[in-house]
Amino acid sequence: MARRDNNKGVDMIKQYRKKPVIIEAIEYNGNNDNEIENWSNDEVFGSPVLEPTKDNPTGCYLQIKTLEGVMTAIVGDFIIKGIQGEFYPCKPDIFEQTYEEV
Repeated sequence: MARRDNNKGVDMIKQYRKKPVIIEAIEYNGNNDNEIENWSNDEVFGSPVLEPTKDNPTGCYLQIKTLEGVMTAIVGDFIIKGIQGEFYPCKPDIFEQTYEEV
């Protein structure tokens, strides 16, 4: 809970650390669509068409049903299963900064 600064009447910013939890994740390589679909109980599914872009020259991508709506993951992204069983994509640089293998 944020404290009030009695002199200024505004909430003070505090720092927080993530609780250490163990998650499941898999890196999407463009060829493991079926493995990811099975693991996610079809909450993650491969696109039926290839759509090459500058950031994704293979054109392969996944669609992920998240709590915020459908999101996309491209080759190299990690698919994470959260602590409540939800799925979401994570860019490799963020994943490497946030998680380590157990």
